[in-house]
Amino acid sequence: MPADGSSVSGHGQTVCVTGAGGFIASWIVKLLLERGYIVRGTLRNPDDPKNAHLRELEGAQDRLTLRKADLLDFESLKEAINGCDGVFHTASPVTDDPNWYCYAKTVAEQTAWEEAKEKGVDLVVVNPVLVLGPLLQPTVNASIIHILKYLTGSAKTYANAVQAYVHVRDVALAHILVYETPSASGRYLCGESVLHRGDVVEILAKFFPEYPIPTKCSDEVKPRVKPYKLTTQKLQDLGVEFTPVKQCLYETVKSLQEKGHLPVPKPQEDSVKIQS
Repeated sequence: MPADGSSVSGHGQTVCVTGAGGFIASWIVKLLLERGYIVRGTLRNPDDPKNAHLRELEGAQDRLTLRKADLLDFESLKEAINGCDGVFHTASPVTDDPNWYCYAKTVAEQTAWEEAKEKGVDLVVVNPVLVLGPLLQPTVNASIIHILKYLTGSAKTYANAVQAYVHVRDVALAHILVYETPSASGRYLCGESVLHRGDVVEILAKFFPEYPIPTKCSDEVKPRVKPYKLTTQKLQDLGVEFTPVKQCLYETVKSLQEKGHLPVPKPQEDSVKIQS
């Protein structure tokens, strides 16, 4: 099975993607449609203009339906899921507060494992690190703001901290591959590499020197934090070939420019003009 998401493997199968308008979910919908699946996407408001990008995806006109559903409304979810061969559950009922988001995701997974064991549900979990890459949706999500702040001048320094990164397409493909692999089970860590914030700003500065990217660490007293290690061998065994983090960062910034979230600086005019 090719790892580029081009395999037509979903013909005849209907799947549901919750929170379909999100950063990761939009990419899952895109790749599912490319693979021939019939997709039902759940959204709190399918008519909201911020979800219009889903209807523009290749194959959406014939094989994508958007359903109004709320995670706190069991009946609306049940109606959307009934008759599906599988569910990609990406939605979260919490606010944009990153602390509450992480807490909610953790509790939700714990509960899902308990329910799956009790009811005999075939559950597999993909656990991505901080996700970067091109935006399909028109809005900027929390993980992208992590990079945007270094380009706008709002962040004057970078933290003495490390973070693992992964490309959004790789995350979406990982979800689909574990679904398509009957033997897949348990949890799958999804991350390409771990970088210090200093490495991140250095890469950004090399690609985009025209932006006011910080060069100073906010904590120059303590030793530089060292990257931790994580293993993604389970996903690599399924065929996921992770996009290098440098490419992730480059594509993230180019997408922000194309979507109008990041001004593209005009090239400076020559200081010497030829007199006519």
